[in-house]
Amino acid sequence: MHTIKEIAEMANVSRSTVSRALNNSGYVSEEARKRINQVIEKTGYVPSEHAKSLRTKKTKVIGVIVPTIHTETSGKIVAGIDHELAKHGYQILLATTNLNRKKELEYLDLLQVRQVDGIILLGTNTQQQLVEKLNTLSVPVVVIGQELEGIISVVNDDEGAAMELTSYLISQGHTRIGFIGVDETDRAVGYMRKQGYLKAMNHHRLPVKSEWMQEAVFDIDSGHDAMQRILQQPNHPSAVFAATDRLAVGAISFLKRADFRIPTDIAVAGIGASEIATYIDPPLTTVEYQYELAGEHAARQILSQASGSTEVHEKIVLDYRLSIRDSV
Repeated sequence: MHTIKEIAEMANVSRSTVSRALNNSGYVSEEARKRINQVIEKTGYVPSEHAKSLRTKKTKVIGVIVPTIHTETSGKIVAGIDHELAKHGYQILLATTNLNRKKELEYLDLLQVRQVDGIILLGTNTQQQLVEKLNTLSVPVVVIGQELEGIISVVNDDEGAAMELTSYLISQGHTRIGFIGVDETDRAVGYMRKQGYLKAMNHHRLPVKSEWMQEAVFDIDSGHDAMQRILQQPNHPSAVFAATDRLAVGAISFLKRADFRIPTDIAVAGIGASEIATYIDPPLTTVEYQYELAGEHAARQILSQASGSTEVHEKIVLDYRLSIRDSV
């Protein structure tokens, strides 16, 4: 991590000038300030002496980075964070990446420079670049939804939930079960849920065909298209497990257009217990996660870190509940 001395040398100014610029105290010429800001932006680090001041000077603001504001999951998690932080007089500074991983890294730097007391990240990947960035930050960090090495995490039992849901499909007489997933760089949704499906199928010694497994992205249209690809196979599955409710809703949309009866011809299940899952016809069998509770736990962990408490958990795994409805 760069020191204030190194920043000063790279910007060709004195250490005291850098300190005044960082703390907005005293006169700094516009030319010098511009050079300092360019160096800080180029290095991507906050100088260590300034980082110390960030840890001791409380702003009562927690930065929250979400991949999108257009899903129920993000909304419920942020509501849980806000509910818990408000009890302690803290506010949220919200940043949305729109699923852009470069923006995710940029916001981590920006929030640190803005002197937030901590950062909560709704994780969408476990790539090494993100892990390295998080470990260089001088403010406390909690990640929701992904387990990252060396970072406090609040996660769901994605593998266990997927195993139980797949096993339920099997208990209902289905032996040919398809799967609609997402990119495995999203370890929780893309990898762990797929592993749960595969383990359940293997445990019951049932065949898994590659043509029954399709990759999609996080939207309804993608689930629709993935279901279409699955049904192009001559011997299609009798049930489909989608890694998210939105993908499952897309699958149901295509099945209805193709005049399939649900669940008589094909059963469909998802994960997320979203509001739309209740109102589609037929209502979707799904797994219910405790998203607001996840936000509350993350807020408690970030506040514990910010206060220097030793009562910090490296990982919190939340429970889930299978919600049986008419789509299976």
